Amino acid sequence: MAHNAPQAHHPLVNNAVLHTVVTVRNKKGITLEQIANDTKIGIRTLRAIEQGDFKKLPGGIYDISYIRQYARAIDFDENELLAFYYAKTGLPRPAGAGTPSSSERGGGQLNVRRPEPAEGA
Repeated sequence: MAHNAPQAHHPLVNNAVLHTVVTVRNKKGITLEQIANDTKIGIRTLRAIEQGDFKKLPGGIYDISYIRQYARAIDFDENELLAFYYAKTGLPRPAGAGTPSSSERGGGQLNVRRPEPAEGA
């Protein structure tokens, strides 16, 4: 029988990641208020992320976006925080999750080579 619920003994489902993000934020002197002002994410939502209380997030793509923005605001590995989110919630990690965004790969522009015009056209 498949079991998708997170396991308490799983290393990603412990509070080490949460302790680390709070420690990183505090060492950098970044407040939740500063992150809220920069990201437009509410302080309650930011606290929920730091506490691993993901049920308080709005759900869906917003969760992923908020977690990424929070990680970037404190210069923390967003993929590590997302791995914790997926492990803790038991949600399946989408294919391609954890890969750099298009803006991180090359400015978000596609490098498309246009075909040469046909002779005589």
